[in-house]
This record gives sequence, structure tokens and C-alpha cells, in this order.
Amino acid sequence: MRRFRRLNRHRILLQSVRPSGRAPLSRARPALPVPTSPAELDARFAEVSEAVRRHFGFTTLRPLQDRAIRAALAGRDALVVMPTGGGKSLCFQAPALVQSGLVVVVSPLIALMKDQVDGLRANGVQAGMLTSAQSLDELREVYRELERGGLDLLYVAPERLAMDGFLDKLEAFGIVSLAVDEAHCISHWGHDFRPEYRRIGELRERRPQLPIQAFTATATPAVQRDIIAQLGLVEPEVLVGDFDRPNLTYRVKPRRSLVDQALAVVREHAGEAGIVYCLSRKDTESLAASLSAQGVRCEPYHAGLTPERRSSVQDDFQAERIDVVVATVAFGMGIDRTDVRFVVHASLPKGVEQYSQETGRAGRDGLPAECVLLYSGADYHNWKHLMERSAQEAHERGIAGAQEEKDHALGRLGHLWGYATGASCRHRFLLEYFGQRASAEMVAQGCGACDVCLGELARVDESQVLAQKILSCVVRCEQRYGAGHVTDVLRGADTARVRQTGHDQLTTYGLLKTHSAQEVRSWIEQLAGRGLLATTGGQYPTLYLTRDGLEVLRGEREVDLFVTHQAQRPARRAAASAAVEEGLEPDDALFEHLREVRRELARERGVPPYLIFNDRTLALMSAAKPTSEEELLGLKGVGEKKAADLGPRFLEEIARFAAGGAAS
Repeated sequence: MRRFRRLNRHRILLQSVRPSGRAPLSRARPALPVPTSPAELDARFAEVSEAVRRHFGFTTLRPLQDRAIRAALAGRDALVVMPTGGGKSLCFQAPALVQSGLVVVVSPLIALMKDQVDGLRANGVQAGMLTSAQSLDELREVYRELERGGLDLLYVAPERLAMDGFLDKLEAFGIVSLAVDEAHCISHWGHDFRPEYRRIGELRERRPQLPIQAFTATATPAVQRDIIAQLGLVEPEVLVGDFDRPNLTYRVKPRRSLVDQALAVVREHAGEAGIVYCLSRKDTESLAASLSAQGVRCEPYHAGLTPERRSSVQDDFQAERIDVVVATVAFGMGIDRTDVRFVVHASLPKGVEQYSQETGRAGRDGLPAECVLLYSGADYHNWKHLMERSAQEAHERGIAGAQEEKDHALGRLGHLWGYATGASCRHRFLLEYFGQRASAEMVAQGCGACDVCLGELARVDESQVLAQKILSCVVRCEQRYGAGHVTDVLRGADTARVRQTGHDQLTTYGLLKTHSAQEVRSWIEQLAGRGLLATTGGQYPTLYLTRDGLEVLRGEREVDLFVTHQAQRPARRAAASAAVEEGLEPDDALFEHLREVRRELARERGVPPYLIFNDRTLALMSAAKPTSEEELLGLKGVGEKKAADLGPRFLEEIARFAAGGAAS
């Protein structure tokens, strides 16, 4: 009923602003025709480049951004796939700075819309949004701005496009293109399917000439094809960026003591922002309480909290009043904070796409960040059981495609299980999963930014013999027992169940008694991840050998097993990295001082600190120590509006710090 009232409120607003017998609505800029020649397109692109420099402080664009913006200026449909932090938003924001008309952006979350609109306005861009969270007065003001042609960008949810009369109103307001953010939501084979996104495809039928550009960070080749089909894109420019995120360091560890393992990561990033993902609400509450007891500034976040409480946690995190959020996957998609320095998964996500999207919330400013996955075999079996049960329930309700969807879901889960239990380069694995090839240098030398390539996984001596002992035990247990029981037998555990089954009399009983239960269980999971062992379905899965496993048992195939050890981990502080990239000497003390100045300004203005300046820009300021507005404008991320508005304060603080007066 509440949702109905909200929709009805917006229908009333639509009717109240519908022009009746009035002259057509005028735009703030005269209409500009779509470029019809390469020379015209180059000229228009030059205008965009200058506008980007003026508003955002970027003097160059990345190659894929260049091509995406040119496609938009030429009025072409496009599918743009870039990893998080690759600069997707600029691809649809930049053309709006010079196009004569309204660019409408479809976005799935109110928090994400608000962050982007606030950031655009801070940079002098005329942007607005229409959401169910706005008051009637706020909505009326947005409609008034639209009527007088005062907006270049309008953010809306997909449901709003389906509202009666809304598309007609957008035409009256001068819509020139539609940008679909998080476009993977339209694909039934994607990891985050949302039925309401399918309604966007109706636009092509109703407005066949309206250019549509789709953007996403996570799409396999199959999902890319589905996005194009569902949106009805016509001869689209398909641009797929490099999925590699070299600034992220990936680590995967068996989960042993969750609190201790999570706390170790948090302490390595003391005072920095991080997200810890848990599977359940109960887990978030428990882990957040444990971390808080150790002095960590953190809060739990999950769908069971009141909207006010969730909003409070989100605001505290963005305002840097807390450093860590312990959350279910309900948190993060609407967060635009760029300086998240670590993401910890306290359990296995349900697919590579989810994992990639969630880890992608780290290091969005391009500076070093760490992603740690803590996993257990129980995670895999819990997800598998849940997927099988959901498919069965859907089948019983007569829902078509339930079996096919289950197969796809299990496939995605299996790929992530292979990632977690494998011992190959993490960056290379993710690249190849999304249909790309690793560079020759990465293949030959490794990525230099994951536990495997950093030498944090050590090969176990006599791996082949260990593997054969484990596989033999599974066979001698008649392939009817789970990993826990097999571990007990191999370690010679004196339990009632082992005695009751007579497995204390097996020749494999106690073969691995000198190894810990954690080690044996990890090796079983590694064998399963390599496809040498498999499990039955149901709530109580049992182990059995695959054909490949049988070959290992017979000595016809070789296998390696690994243990994790704590290697020397090089310090990769974000501020220092940003300065070194530009050939400057880092100044950590000044950087921290400018962060405090940023917090103070953010509190005064009621905005998140990163909307003042992001960490990369502060790091460049602290290293370059500009003394004039001209020098300040020469730094990446400083546009004309911010230089005029914020520049004097930061220049004053830099000068004071240099003179030894920072503490005053």
C-alpha cells in the first residue's frame, strides 16, 4: 500500500506539470544536430574534453571512455562493460555537458543516484533525480527545473519509466538519450536479475530513434548478448574494458578463526575504510560486536535493521565517523565512496560475478586495496542446498525455467569454488572467467598482486601421495560419507561414529594423524575444487571420486596441494602510491592533515568527505604542495568550480603546514 501511494503521488505530479495548450518546453541550449562527419564528431568531442577538464579536472580520458563518449555523441546505441573504478559514469555524464537535451540515467538504487547527483552538482553540473524518497516539494522543484530546461542529467529508477505518461513527459522535457546503469540487471542469466529492468526494453518499441547506452561492470559474454537482445540495441558499439584491477591484491584463505582473521586485516589497514561481508544478519551482528570490542570503529548493516538505522550506518561510513561496515550483500551497491581500502568476505559468495562486484567496491580511486576471501566447504554446500531447494519449490509452483536457472546458478557457484580452492593466479582466473586473456607478461611472471603470485601459498611435499591417501579413504568409506567424517578417519579420530561404522579398522585410518584437521579438510576442498572429488546433492552431501580423481588414485595424473603461510607483505599505502605514480615525493603527514581538513569541510557542508576531494587528489596535493590556484588546477581531480570554491582553504592549509603551523 505504501508503494502504491508513492507511485500515485508521482502520477499526480506528472499530471500537475503536464503542459496544456502551452508552447513547447524550451531547452537551456539551442538544439545541436548529431555530428554527421568525422570532423564534426572530433569538434564535438573536443568540446566534451574541455568540459570534462573544466568540471572534473581531468585532462585526459581513457581509451574506452573516449570511444564510449564518441558513440553517445554520434547518437549510437552502445554496450559498455568496464570494471568498477574504470570510469563508466563519466561515459554518460560527459556527453550531457555539451548535448542539447536531457540525458536520462536509469539506476537501481536511490543511494547510488543521490551520491552521483550530489557529486555532479559539487562539480557544477546540472543534475537531478526523481525518487520515492523525495518530498513532494523536492519533486516539484525537479519538475520545475525540467520544465525550464535547467537539467542536463536526470536519474530515475526503472519502475518510473513504466509509469503512465512518464515517457511522453520526458520527450516534452527534451530527452536525447537513455543511459542504463547496472545493465546486467536486465539479464535473466546475470547474477542480479531484476524483472523491472525488462520494462526498459519497451522503450525501443515505443521510441525506436532514441539512443540507448547500457553500462555494467560484471557481464560474461553470454550476459552481454542477453543485454543487447533485451534492450533491443541496434548495431551497438560494444566496448569491453580490461577486467583486470591491478591495484587490488587478492588473497584467499580457509576460514579458521573468523574474528582473528578479520581483525588481522582490519589492523593492517588501521584508520582506513573497509567492508566485511557476511552471509547472514546474525553473523554481521556477532562479528561487528567482536570487532568493536577490539576497538574497531564499526557497525553492522543488514536488511533487518530499520530504514533509519541503515541510513545512519551508511551516513556514518560515508562521513568517516566509522571505518568498517560489517554487512550482508544488502550494503555497498549504493555506496560511491572511492577510498575503500579493503574488502573481506567472511564466507563464500554465490558466484564469481557477485564476488567481482563486491570486491570492486575496494580501490575505486585506483589506489592500492586488498580483497580477502575466507571460505569453508560448508559455505559451498549451504549455497548448493539452497539453490537446489529453491529450484524444487519453483518447479512445484509451475515456474518455467527453474531447472535451467538452477544449473546456471550451480555453474556460477562451482566456478567460484574452483577460484577459492585453486592455486592459480587470481587476477588471471578472473580475466579468463569474463572471457579475456591474460597478457604474456602475466602468464610468464604472474600478476604480482595475489597470494599465489606473491608466494603466500607453499606446495606441500609429497602432494601426490597425500592426495592418493585422501582419495583412497573416500573409496574405502564406500563414497557414502562427507568431508568431516573422512577427515576424522584420516586423522585417526576416536569418535563414536568412526567406531560405529567400523572405519577405525580401515587401512586408511590414521594415515594423516600428524596433520591438523584444518590442513586435511583444506586438502579435501582443494581436490574438490580441481574436480577430483565431487559431492552428492541434498542437505547432507557425501564425497565421491570423479573420473579424473580415479586417474590420480591410479597414478595416471599428477596433482599439487598447498598450504597457506604468512609471507612478508609489502606496505602499499594509498597516498604514497598516488604520489609515486606522478613522480612526486609522498608526504604522509600532510596527507593526513588534509584528510582532517576535508572532514571538517564535509561536516560544515553536510556531504560525504570524498565529494570534497578524493584520496588520490589529496595525495597529489600533499606531494606537489601547490601555492597558487593555477598550480592547484594542474592536479588531477581539481576542476574550476572546486578550485574557486575550495582552493583557497586547501592552499592556506598547505602553506600553514609547510611553515610548521598545522597544529594551530
